[in-house]
Amino acid sequence: MALGGIKKLFRGLTRTRESLTTSLQTLVGNRPVDEETLEDLEVDLLAADLGPTLTREVIDALRVQAKKGSLSTADLRPALKELLMADLRDGKQEDRVVRSDGRPHVVFVVGVNGSGKTTTIGKMAAREKGAGRSVMMVAADTFRAAAIDQLERWSERSGADFVSQREGADPASVVFDGLQAARARGTDLVLVDTAGRLHTKVNLMAELEKLTRVARKVIDDAPDEVLLVLDATTGQNGLNQAKNFTKAATLTGVVLTKLDGTAKGGVTLGIRRELGVPVRMVGVGEGLDDLLDFDAEAFVDGLLGTAQDPS
Repeated sequence: MALGGIKKLFRGLTRTRESLTTSLQTLVGNRPVDEETLEDLEVDLLAADLGPTLTREVIDALRVQAKKGSLSTADLRPALKELLMADLRDGKQEDRVVRSDGRPHVVFVVGVNGSGKTTTIGKMAAREKGAGRSVMMVAADTFRAAAIDQLERWSERSGADFVSQREGADPASVVFDGLQAARARGTDLVLVDTAGRLHTKVNLMAELEKLTRVARKVIDDAPDEVLLVLDATTGQNGLNQAKNFTKAATLTGVVLTKLDGTAKGGVTLGIRRELGVPVRMVGVGEGLDDLLDFDAEAFVDGLLGTAQDPS
């Protein structure tokens, strides 16, 4: 991650870092870690929304080291970083937007209303347009006129092509029209904004399956990716949302938004652990360039303050 991105991420994680490192900041000197220290740290980890399972595993591992006499207060942050990094891998993938076969790279973007889904699509479009790629935005969230209007404004702002139909139209019909147009124009990337259904709606799975069937009538094996947008401020509730979406679609990644507005950024770690789905991007502000590729080490450093403040 470039220095500018690291600075943004560090600032965006300020509230979570302050919550998470309360007990660590009180440690002075270089003495053995005792049970009281571990109990205080456990409270901080839970407050940052790492979740009970991951928190318990981390504390148990630190307790083993402490009982062996191999863990001092000076070593606690580095040891915690190593444990959090153990199964947290970068969500970045090799650049596949421009395919060797020339067909559009199709991404379905899913998530509940209010998660920042449409804004995320707009920022993704702007970034790819800035990289010189052709982008099309498809407004398949036809149940809300506001969603169509918002996506159209983002298309104008980013310079991306835009395909929509009237409010209440069949989302599958919009996807079909959009992919046909993208194929005819030789578009590099198609971003499909799907309906922001509440995760308790039983028809979510059927709707996504229908969109996939229709997409494959135009482009074999579409979509290439299904990204779930989650609001970080929802904490563990967001993780429960994600679990429901994994039942409805094969997710290829998660985009975590509003990290700068919460002390619950630790949920990022739980997503990877509980779902086995990589965090691909994180949103740390309202600016057009505040959507960052996820970098595991930069994230954990920002979470724990284990790297020098880049600002």
